[in-house]
Amino acid sequence: MAVDRVQLVRTAETDWKALDEPGVTGISVKALRRDEASGRAPTILLKFEAGASYPAHDHPGGEEIFVLEGEVRLGKDRLRAGDYLYTPVGGKHSVRTETGCVLLLSAPEEVVILTRD
Repeated sequence: MAVDRVQLVRTAETDWKALDEPGVTGISVKALRRDEASGRAPTILLKFEAGASYPAHDHPGGEEIFVLEGEVRLGKDRLRAGDYLYTPVGGKHSVRTETGCVLLLSAPEEVVILTRD
């Protein structure tokens, strides 16, 4: 069992890294919290360039999103800076932005891609 510990990330001192997933361009990530047991980062910052999109996907563990900058469309919902969206377990949507955005995202489990655009 992993022991919880304080994790401090100074985001101004952390570089954006291209999201390395097949068919995904224009999206960068900064890991905020890494889960040592799973080897993944369940809490991240995502930066979408203008016109970027992420394909339709399922959330087996749910998801929380807070929009820090810009506008984004998640499925039928349009979010702007200051908006929060909770997607329940099994929720599905695609993501796209015309103007670009920065999101704080927490997803306890890896998403499952449903389609590739």
